[in-house]
Amino acid sequence: MRVGIVILPEDRWWAAEPKWRAAEEYGFDHAWTYDHLGWRNLVDGPWFGAVPTLSAAAMVTSHIRLGTFVTSPNFRHPLPLMREAITLDDLADGRLLLGIGAGGTGYDTTVFGEPELTARRRADRFVEFTTVLDGLLREDGHDHAGEYYTVQGARNLPGAVQHPRPPFVLAANGPRMIRFAARSGDAWLTTGRNSEELEEWWKGVAESSARFDEALAAEERDPATVDRYLSLDAAPVYSLTSKDAFAEAAGRAGELGFTDVVAHWPRSGTPYQGREVVLEEVVDEVLPTLQNRPAAE
Repeated sequence: MRVGIVILPEDRWWAAEPKWRAAEEYGFDHAWTYDHLGWRNLVDGPWFGAVPTLSAAAMVTSHIRLGTFVTSPNFRHPLPLMREAITLDDLADGRLLLGIGAGGTGYDTTVFGEPELTARRRADRFVEFTTVLDGLLREDGHDHAGEYYTVQGARNLPGAVQHPRPPFVLAANGPRMIRFAARSGDAWLTTGRNSEELEEWWKGVAESSARFDEALAAEERDPATVDRYLSLDAAPVYSLTSKDAFAEAAGRAGELGFTDVVAHWPRSGTPYQGREVVLEEVVDEVLPTLQNRPAAE
């Protein structure tokens, strides 16, 4: 199993840089940051852009994969995003992961003073957004005319380092989007269903995993070729509450067929409130058992 860590883009770089360096030194397989204009109860606090943050992270790391957790059509257009993805993949020398989602409701939409789209229309837009971005990254001179986006002869040289493009990690929880992720994604990411009960949340994750299996079978895709990511901290219990809590959560995810789990760097307040000493315990004692590597001396 691979393990990732999310570092929220809320610290000035002098404070954020050590975390990104440590994420690699600790042995995490991938590190992520949120791609929002502002997020939930943190919207009134400091917040930095995802793309510049990942660009800086690429400059102070060498092998850990870096990604958006997740980008969305709420405030992005696939054409400039293609250029930023190519640039990021170049800076990271082929380490970029593109986490992409439909985009929810909240500040990322209300700040524009526009009416929020229905869930169905957000799903429609997500499908088109992802399809257009895929075409833009694969083809120089790409054309598209759709309901939400139009591009004409879009150039993409020199292209991404990764061929044919950086992997798409598609966030999907509902049946329709799970089917889309099974059809079009290089990997699937889920947060499960919202629940205040831990066992109920795990039940929803299990049902989603089974639904993804069915969707892969319908698409005649080999399950071994599609990675599965679980955001552990979407559960009602923070995964880094303790070393044992993380080990149990990762173990349950593995039993359900997930290839990757993602936790969040501990913060001093909610959400993801925790202690870095627990993170260090997980790194020393749990990560090696999950990644099948020797424990730290």
